[in-house]
Amino acid sequence: MRRFALLALLAVAGCQHARPADPRDAFFAQLGRLCGQSFEGRLASPPDPRDAAFMQPIVLQVRDCTAHEVRMPLAVGEDRSRTWVVNRASGQLTLRHDHRHSDGHEDVLSRYGGSTVAAGSAARQEFPADGFSRDLFERQGIPASKANVWALELRPGERLAYELNRPDRHVRLEFDLARPRPAGR
Repeated sequence: MRRFALLALLAVAGCQHARPADPRDAFFAQLGRLCGQSFEGRLASPPDPRDAAFMQPIVLQVRDCTAHEVRMPLAVGEDRSRTWVVNRASGQLTLRHDHRHSDGHEDVLSRYGGSTVAAGSAARQEFPADGFSRDLFERQGIPASKANVWALELRPGERLAYELNRPDRHVRLEFDLARPRPAGR
């Protein structure tokens, strides 16, 4: 009887599957593999007069990577005021937008973003505006932005995409991962 119980226990243990990996971990790991590289991008959404700045050359650098953070400075033409920051903590990914003036001082409209509320996938993560961001947008007189949902989409070796979505607004930037830019460019 004890032998049967032991065999049954071993059989059940052998049938148990390992818990699936969290897609946020897989996404963050793939993003970290881009560290030290830069990529040319383009506006991939339909033209909108509000997106005129993105008709200039766009370059994304992936740098300053740690086990919990990836910083991605974005150059739009000569404007180098934007950095996307992705953090991994407490079972979530968080996307923040760090905006700086040319002298390094933080812009009043900075640190906005949000955290994942769902697991997403290893290829796509979405970040609805959090309370800090909604309050900031209200104080700055841009209440439509309170409905913002940002997304990052990553297809290794192909593209990294950034999206901003809200009612009546869609912006998508795509970066060509197949052709990293030479260092120093």
